[in-house]
Amino acid sequence: MSSSTIGDRIRSLREFRDLTQEQLADRAGISIDTVRTLEQNRRQSARINTVRALARALDVQLERLVGQATVTQQLADDGGLLELRDAIQDIGALPGVPDLEDLEDPPSETAWVDSVRDATTTYWRGDYSRLSSTLPLLLRDGRAVARQTPTERVWRQLALAYQLAACLATQAGHPDWAFAAVEKQLNAAARASDPLMEGMGVSTLSWVLLRQGRWEQAQDVAERKADALEPSFRKSTPNQLAVYGNLLVAAATPAARRDDQDEAMQLLTAAEAAAVRSGPVRAYGTAFSVVDVRTQKVNIALAGSSGRPDDALRFSSDVRVEDITRPVHSASYRVDVAQARYQTGDSEGALETLLEVERDQPEWIKFQALAAATVREMLESERRRSTPLRSLAARLGVEPLV
Repeated sequence: MSSSTIGDRIRSLREFRDLTQEQLADRAGISIDTVRTLEQNRRQSARINTVRALARALDVQLERLVGQATVTQQLADDGGLLELRDAIQDIGALPGVPDLEDLEDPPSETAWVDSVRDATTTYWRGDYSRLSSTLPLLLRDGRAVARQTPTERVWRQLALAYQLAACLATQAGHPDWAFAAVEKQLNAAARASDPLMEGMGVSTLSWVLLRQGRWEQAQDVAERKADALEPSFRKSTPNQLAVYGNLLVAAATPAARRDDQDEAMQLLTAAEAAAVRSGPVRAYGTAFSVVDVRTQKVNIALAGSSGRPDDALRFSSDVRVEDITRPVHSASYRVDVAQARYQTGDSEGALETLLEVERDQPEWIKFQALAAATVREMLESERRRSTPLRSLAARLGVEPLV
């Protein structure tokens, strides 16, 4: 992680924007004392909603403000994040530029499709280091397979491969790469003549826009696509309901970030109705079920300028963790629960939950801004020295207070 503090980054960005402390506080809707104490490094953290407000006011991504690390620790000889960028931003696909790729023997269609399936499993397992080293070649192979065997099945799988690229790039803090990957995902989905794959592409796009801080556009694009794909509940297939529901979930998060909690909960209520109707579905590189929607209610309750941790914990009582099928999704949900527990005064419960997540996802948790922010808050408020908390902070790269 960056050696500078969050206060250093706030001050640097504020001065770059030619804002006074008073102007920044006013734009963010927070007290000037908060800005001052952070910039003077008298506090090393702030509540996540405060940090989000400051990021919005400074016109930067949240990950840049908190100094989030890249998604991989180890450098691999066969690829990495820059290789992923080059694989997404395919120079040879630009008009007038000769194709620079020369793969004489692309894999068979079946072998490549199996590789996409394995990569999807790797992503949801949280093994980002492995995925970042294999995904660039997977994309290049996919383009070669599509040139040689341009079937709808291949185009559909290529769309899924670009969806993985967009998700990994977003996790890595590169939403500009992710935007380019989504564009290619949507182009491939169109070649596959698959409107549901296009729907998943728009759901991914909504998430990318959310991470860029473009909350209104993130909500609008997901809602519009959901309206276009809204299935007849009498004649709908599980896949149709799942894609429709995913779009509603995608729209709910930016609605909550914009402090429209009522709209967010209405969207999730509609998504849960679709999940009840569809039953558990695994398709288009993701999963959709009642429990998946209910975990998002916990996340939504914590979003916005006035998070509601009591509501988040109340919603969590309806979630059976063992029913969450994707390991990374389970970890993300439990980090939300930890934040809610801390905000309601249960620091011991929050720490226990974070340590449990770390045991399950030791690589993944190191790159999660919310987990690091929660630990920073806990360090700042600890009344007596906690060795387990400080040990966790060290493993997450969070510097303890002096």
